[in-house]
Amino acid sequence: MWKRSVVLAVLSVIATGCGSLGVRPWERGVLARSDMQLDGSPLDAAIDDHLYFSKEASSGGRSFAGGGCGCN
Repeated sequence: MWKRSVVLAVLSVIATGCGSLGVRPWERGVLARSDMQLDGSPLDAAIDDHLYFSKEASSGGRSFAGGGCGCN
């Protein structure tokens, strides 16, 4: 019987541990700063997109290595 209560206690602790995930309203201002963005410089990203499109004849997928020509 005590095993069941221990398992129940452990499961309740695990279940309540996920309750604090997410962004709080007062943290959104911090995460909206330009240095917190994945793409810090939109101009550099546009240039990289243009270079990738020019070399690979495709759009998007800058984060993937390799190309369609087989020259990885």
